[in-house]
Amino acid sequence: MRNKKRHKRSRVIGLTVVGVTALAVGGGALLMTDNDASAARRTAGQQAPARAAMTVKCPDAATRLSSVPQQARPTVDKELATMDSQVADAYQQLATRGASADQDWVRTRVLEPLSAKRRGALNRIGNEIGRVASRPSGLDTLASCTVQQAAPAGATPAAGTAAPATPAAGGQAQSGPVKADFVDIRRVRPNVKNPRTRANASRGTFSSRCGRNENKHFNSDNVIVAPGVSNGAHHMHDYVGNRDTDAFSTNDGLAAAGTTCTNGDRSTHYWPVLRQQDGTKEADADQPGGGTEGNVGRILRPETASISFRGSAVSKVVEMPKFLRIITGDAKAFTNGTANANASWSCTGFENRQLKDKYPLCPKGSKVVRTFKFQSCWDGKNADSANHRTHVAFADAKGACAKGFKAIPQLVQRITYKVAPGSLFAVDSFPEQLHKPVTDHGDFINVMSNSLMKKAVKCINTGRKCG
Repeated sequence: MRNKKRHKRSRVIGLTVVGVTALAVGGGALLMTDNDASAARRTAGQQAPARAAMTVKCPDAATRLSSVPQQARPTVDKELATMDSQVADAYQQLATRGASADQDWVRTRVLEPLSAKRRGALNRIGNEIGRVASRPSGLDTLASCTVQQAAPAGATPAAGTAAPATPAAGGQAQSGPVKADFVDIRRVRPNVKNPRTRANASRGTFSSRCGRNENKHFNSDNVIVAPGVSNGAHHMHDYVGNRDTDAFSTNDGLAAAGTTCTNGDRSTHYWPVLRQQDGTKEADADQPGGGTEGNVGRILRPETASISFRGSAVSKVVEMPKFLRIITGDAKAFTNGTANANASWSCTGFENRQLKDKYPLCPKGSKVVRTFKFQSCWDGKNADSANHRTHVAFADAKGACAKGFKAIPQLVQRITYKVAPGSLFAVDSFPEQLHKPVTDHGDFINVMSNSLMKKAVKCINTGRKCG
């Protein structure tokens, strides 16, 4: 048993910040009022259309640091995790202050102290990198933060979608979701396009049967983004595959661990839990990553969780390197923007209609579906990169990898849930991300043995279905 030193943080994240009082902050409008505990007893359609949640928006330093020397990464990773905690704390202040906050209070008590803390962390990051390489320039520009207004509960959906049906009343008031986050899947137009398969395509599929987290492997860590930091994700993750995954896992530890996969695949697969907000007090209701950070309600166990690897539409695939790390989607897409958003939402029977920024309302008998299609092009050198993105890439619209990248088996995580029609549900998120569906994401560490990876690639390249 490894000795794992955990640094638990305890914070109380406030309820939804909604409002009618307009304040100018950084050129924008800040709408706030008292937290409304009675909102939990209303349907989304009964909430006042003028209400809007507010959150803290900061530049994401983690995605901007595309080059960090290996020697500096442990310190840099911990500083980036500290910055995430600083944003969560600032959001707590904003959320709990409510209607008594005015422009000066927001500026002097939330934004300026937060920026000062971030400037200190960024300076330490610069110093650590500068100790072994050239100090990156422009880090100071990432310190300042603003506030961002979410879509009001009654906001009109984007063009091409229908007005969402009304979810049933949830159990607790919290920072999301709102009515505008849902759409009736039957009113969404088919939108799935796949590249045309070429003569040299790799048409096979290799599957790992890893269960649906029957052993209740949950934690709010993220070993890829925040290694060595307990509660580095600030939201709870579901795990299948490797039994030993948490913030303190090492490559050697993962390679020696047990697995829930029936073929011996020790790879790590994880994603934020989905919760039905029905008032249930989960086991993590008073814990960091759970209720104390706004992630409330009954954790839904997947009905199915399939793990498959698919080929390229235009070429054969090569083996993934062992311990390759890939993140698909962006846990901070609500404030970062949607450039890296990639998770898709749909319903069984309607999977030719995929949503990135809405939760689907499924008809009776249809299950909610989350799909993560991972990057399938690899730079041929690195198992990870400083921002955990630049060593892999997506194929283009025709299915081809960019120059310098090689096609690898494309991981597809597809998870289904049985959700009663009209029920309010949401994915766990960083507190300031307000449980927006666009923040959904999947994570993967390849811990297949070399022989199993060879078997998977051979299966895919010869057009068979294996696993």
